[in-house]
Amino acid sequence: RLAEMARALCAKIAVTAHDDCLPDLRTALEGTGINAASGAVALQEAADRPADWVMSAIVGAAGLEPGFRALRHGATLALANKESLVTAGPLLLAKAARHKATILPVDSEHSAIFQALTGEDITAVERIILTASGGALRDWPIDRLAHATLQDALAHPNWAMGQRITVDSASMFNKALEIIETREFFGVTPDQIEVIIHPESLIHSMVGFHDGAIMAHLGAPDMRHAIGYALNHPARSPLPVARLDFAALGKLSFRAPDDTRYPALRLAREVMATRGLAGAVFNAAKEIALDLFIAGRIGFLDMAHLVEDTLAKVSAEISLGNAALALEDVHRADHLARIRANEAAQMRQKGH
Repeated sequence: RLAEMARALCAKIAVTAHDDCLPDLRTALEGTGINAASGAVALQEAADRPADWVMSAIVGAAGLEPGFRALRHGATLALANKESLVTAGPLLLAKAARHKATILPVDSEHSAIFQALTGEDITAVERIILTASGGALRDWPIDRLAHATLQDALAHPNWAMGQRITVDSASMFNKALEIIETREFFGVTPDQIEVIIHPESLIHSMVGFHDGAIMAHLGAPDMRHAIGYALNHPARSPLPVARLDFAALGKLSFRAPDDTRYPALRLAREVMATRGLAGAVFNAAKEIALDLFIAGRIGFLDMAHLVEDTLAKVSAEISLGNAALALEDVHRADHLARIRANEAAQMRQKGH
């Protein structure tokens, strides 16, 4: 697939994070004149190439360094990697300001908020309402969640997404990251951020103003909306996406999220209260917990327990409230959190 995209876009280089895939990539690109490379260093070098517009869509903390490098050249960074803002938001925004670069959010929720705020004064914002589908397990009885399998969590009712983000949707860890991302990117207070379950996934987010008005962004659950907006900004271009038929829809529904069902939301609030390095630790622990669930080594509900345990363990070793002065601080916190998360998982598996 990477080779197909590289050929279609007449790319100069195609890079895979996986060294074992490099021979196949080279074979697929043979005779095209497109260079092939692999590994973290190659990804960073590719991101370091001068460009006018860069899409940062690498999943997880691995996307942090390439995004920072892309900003060096004053590029427009279309940011689909929410972890960059969760783990190093102040550093990323300062880097963009220093190089006069623009960051456009590509998460559907944050693109919706960005569009609703266009031409508005941020000081007039009363609240930002993030919508959430609730994921594949939203209607399960709570006492069944402990027995949810990977396949159960992957049965998303609305969105067609990758494995990791679909599981994160079911656990609401994806929404937890988005809460923190909203606070960092838009500069609002945690108390101004709300989450509402919206099963139809047609309202992508809403912004409420202090005059009582609410601006909502609606559209079919299709990432081409947000990607197309970022590609064409500030213009709007025609997109081949489904149009909403409101008469056929009939109604839209909403319900409040339950912190007992979705403990990730509570943890996100705690991370925002701490700030500093807490986001980096939270994300790293979440990534380890997700890996372990996908591998069948821990249960669905164990993911939140593992993240909470890791935050507690790391906070006993370093001050999570300390602001990161450089990316190295974020990397160190990330590394320590991964070690402690794996240790906590081993203890859980031993029954301690």
